[in-house]
Parts: sequence; structure tokens; C-alpha cells
Amino acid sequence: MPSLARSSSAAAQGALCVALSAVAFGAMPIFGRYAYAGGVDVLGLLIVRFAIGGALLAAIARRRGVAWPRGRALWPLVAMGALGYVGQSFCYFSALRHAQASLVALLLYLYPAFVTLLAAWRLGERLTRVKSVALALCVAGSALMVGGGHGEPLGIGLALAAALIYSVYIVAGTKATHGVDPLASTAIICVSATAALVLLALARTAALGEPPRWPATAGGWAAMLGIALVSTVAAMLAFFAGLARLGAARTAMLSTLEPVVTVALAAMLFGEALSPMQWAGGVAILAAVLWLVRAGGAADDAATATSNA
Repeated sequence: MPSLARSSSAAAQGALCVALSAVAFGAMPIFGRYAYAGGVDVLGLLIVRFAIGGALLAAIARRRGVAWPRGRALWPLVAMGALGYVGQSFCYFSALRHAQASLVALLLYLYPAFVTLLAAWRLGERLTRVKSVALALCVAGSALMVGGGHGEPLGIGLALAAALIYSVYIVAGTKATHGVDPLASTAIICVSATAALVLLALARTAALGEPPRWPATAGGWAAMLGIALVSTVAAMLAFFAGLARLGAARTAMLSTLEPVVTVALAAMLFGEALSPMQWAGGVAILAAVLWLVRAGGAADDAATATSNA
């Protein structure tokens, strides 16, 4: 009985951690909207996010005595941050300037479906009937979301590009992160992303005379700090804590709260209203993601990825 009680308590704590992580991640596009209103551009926002997030995660990893990867184990993680994470985040935060936050969040959640297809193509995973039906449901849901939504084609295209890049990032990272502590790998990825973004900013400034724009208001700075501290550091730490207590499958299912949080906050704060067609599409996408998680394999890995947007 005592062991059963401890197991139940650990599961409850894990569920709370994953729910808090989903809320923190789900708030990120909301913070992004406020940061843009304060005058920041995408490049400035991402530099601050990854610089603060990477530094804090690295400090926490060092304090916990986490083993750092070296040599051949290190460089794939650097590439994941400098190329994959930068590309995905740039598309995601750019999409927020051209489409509803709720639409962008739900379209990003197509990434487990893309991962399933990539795993079948590149990793030889079997595409079962259940997975095929779930993929069809994802496609139908995304069509309903786009058809019934309010967003420029550019915003929709950028959101889909973010989901596709993220899926490639996850599949490529399956081997790169094997055997590496997730806190160390995430810290390295964030620091590498910061370095790449700083180089990109220097190149743009030299070529076009356009340095990164920073917020002109206190509210804009507060929103950027919210992205770095709440939606990056706190969200990832809560995710890791929940994953250790719940396991991959249950963590993946609870993580689907993330776009629900974004939709609810966008409705309350920005008056974004989903049409009935969009609601149907969003429900179809989330149902398909849960179905893919239950089917296991790459979709489970996708939905429990350690780094969001």
C-alpha cells in the first residue's frame, strides 16, 4: 500500500508538472504578440529568448552536476540549435505577425503527423492503418483550420513551415540526443541558437544596416522576459520533471493542453474567435495527435520532444 500511494502521488505530481509546462508553452505566442506591440522584431526577440534561456539552463545543468557531451556527441546538438531550432522558431514567431495566435498554435501541432511520415520514410517505421487514419484526420483538420481561419497566406505558410522544420529537427535529433541528459542537450541547443542568431544579426546589420530592434516599452521587455523565463526555462524544467514521473506516453497526451491554452488566452486577451469550422479542425488535429501517441513509435517521441517552438 505505501508503494502504491507513493506511485499515485508521483503520478499526480507529474501530471501537475506537465500541465504547468503546457500552460507556460501555450502562453508563448501571447507573450510574442505583446513583445511585437512593444516594438521588437523577430530577430531581437529570439536573441533575448535563447540567450537568457540558454544561460539559465546551462547554469542549472552545471549546478545539478549533469554530464556534458563532448566530441562527436556535441556537434550534432550544436547543429540542431544553430540550424533546426533557429529555423523553426523564426518561422513560428514570424507567423504570429501574419495569422491568429490560435491558428498558428494549432497548425504547429501537425508536427507529430509529419514526424510519423518522416519516420516511415527515413527510419523504416511501419505506417499502420491506425497511423494512416490519424494522418488523414490531421490533413482534414488542417484544411478546416485554414479554410475557416483569419490569416494571411504568408502566416499560414510560415506556421506549416515551422511544423515541418520541427519534425525534421525531431527525427534528426533522435540519434543526436540518445544517451545525453535532456537538460544538457537543451542548454547546448539554446546556446548554439543564440550564437547563430547573433551572427545573423551582425550579417544583416553589415549588409542592410538593419540591427535587431528591441522593445521601446517596459511592457515589451516584460513580454520578452516572459518568453525566456516562463515559456522557455520554467516550461522545460516542468516538462522534464513531469516526464520523469509519468513516462513518455502520458506526458505526450497531457502536452496537448498547450494549443488549448493558446486558443483560450488568445480569445480572452485578443478577442480571437474560432469559427465553427476552425473548432472542428482543431479538435480533429488534437484527436489525431492523441491517436498517434496511442499508436506509439515516432509520434510518441514527437509529442514528448524536449524543446517547443
